[in-house]
Amino acid sequence: MHTTEFPEDTPALVTELQRHLARARALREAAAGDAATSRARICLREWQARRLAATHADLLDSTRYGRAASFFLTELYGPKDCGARDAEIARILPMLQKALPASALQALAMALELDALSESLDASMVAALRAAGRADRIDGGAYAVAYRAVGQPEARERQIVLVCAIGEALESLAGKPLLASTLHLMRGPAHLAGLGELHDFLDHGLTAFRHMGTAGEFLAHIETRERLLLTRLFAGDPDPFAAVAAYARPPLRKAPNR
Repeated sequence: MHTTEFPEDTPALVTELQRHLARARALREAAAGDAATSRARICLREWQARRLAATHADLLDSTRYGRAASFFLTELYGPKDCGARDAEIARILPMLQKALPASALQALAMALELDALSESLDASMVAALRAAGRADRIDGGAYAVAYRAVGQPEARERQIVLVCAIGEALESLAGKPLLASTLHLMRGPAHLAGLGELHDFLDHGLTAFRHMGTAGEFLAHIETRERLLLTRLFAGDPDPFAAVAAYARPPLRKAPNR
């Protein structure tokens, strides 16, 4: 299990949600306020999306893990701008705290912390890449130099912890048939009410984890690779991405019936 240090009572969770929403929104607005920064942010996120897809290509291609990997690498740990989803959460937060169990609110709070943390690290990466004149010419070497210039190993570690903790939370929530049925019934009304991003985030995550079954092996793959890459990057490895690509991976198993 991964320590996330989140409270279990609803009022405290709501406070956490609001804090991370405000931080992510402020960072997005700051990036959008400058055209060059906004372009550099998009370039960085596109490069990171390609890197993640390459690092976890076998998971994306897996019959068992493909849906979960796609969800993680687009909705959680990838380049997608979560501004629309976060705005929906902010708009209906009073209703959410009454409608969702504390475990679902906790999963949302972790996702929002991950979003805000990633926005902060990306902002620092953009500044470092622009200072080096590589904001629009990112490759593995330029990324590695900027990564080490930004530093913040504790924040990078926290990203990985949150990704795994969110996965564990989704695995638990996927085993709640009533929640799944409610989300399925609410798809149309949620989209009509302008809550499509939030609904799809929850629905896609739970659907992917129900299809996958137990998540331990999947999360171990992601954690091992991302920690190896973090270590190699901070150690100054001349080609850290190749080192991760060459990592000996055990064969992926088929999905169990569920």
